[in-house]
Amino acid sequence: MRGRVLTDVDPIREAHVSEPGLVVIDVAGLDDATVFAFQAAITRVWGTSPAERTTRDVGQPGVRLRLYTDLRQVLE
Repeated sequence: MRGRVLTDVDPIREAHVSEPGLVVIDVAGLDDATVFAFQAAITRVWGTSPAERTTRDVGQPGVRLRLYTDLRQVLE
């Protein structure tokens, strides 16, 4: 299943935040390991409020994860 693109998941909806530089990232992936690996990569670069669990949509494959990231807080 590696490299498979999920085409039957709900579309990601635009979200607005109150200040420039604050970003909401909705991640959809095949499994928990995939989306948590993405989260780990993001938290190494920018200040991020990490999520502790994923969500699943009934009847849909894969998992979702929502991150709140501050692009003004570069950690490198």
